[in-house]
Amino acid sequence: MIKSFIVCMGIAGSVVAVAQTAPPPPPEAKTQAAPYVMAAGKSDLFEINSSQVALQKSQSPAIRQYAQMLVNHHRKTTAATMKAAMRAKLSTTPPALDAGAVASIAELQAAPAADFDRIYIGQQIPAHQAALDLHRSYGANGDQAPLRTTAKAAVPIVQQHLDAAMKMQNGGSADHRM
Repeated sequence: MIKSFIVCMGIAGSVVAVAQTAPPPPPEAKTQAAPYVMAAGKSDLFEINSSQVALQKSQSPAIRQYAQMLVNHHRKTTAATMKAAMRAKLSTTPPALDAGAVASIAELQAAPAADFDRIYIGQQIPAHQAALDLHRSYGANGDQAPLRTTAKAAVPIVQQHLDAAMKMQNGGSADHRM
């Protein structure tokens, strides 16, 4: 009985160590304008909100610099996507965070200082992998030219964010230019 409890505690401890991640965008967002705009908006909103938490909680200058870069860049990509959506004559509604993103942000807000940076970066990597896939896919196969252009323009920005997060996760400091 005690052995089972210890094993369960070990498993539970492992679960706590893994960062929450928001679910990937729906498959239709990779080719259809309206789902793409909503998915890109949700992705940007998560990056902005989670990074604002990092600006408040992280004690690391590198993490804080990275978070500020994400806030700045994702505000720009959101504006570009909304402008392209208007050119494509789509009606847009402001994106809202889904339950997974809300849980991820709550995890950041509750994270102890000693774990915060690891959890934050642990969330950024899968979030940026999903965003990169979304923008690349829509940029190649999307049904609206203005949005394809915007998606293609977002790819190097998101790739920079992903590369920087991976470098920080591996103990390096990120390159925050752009």
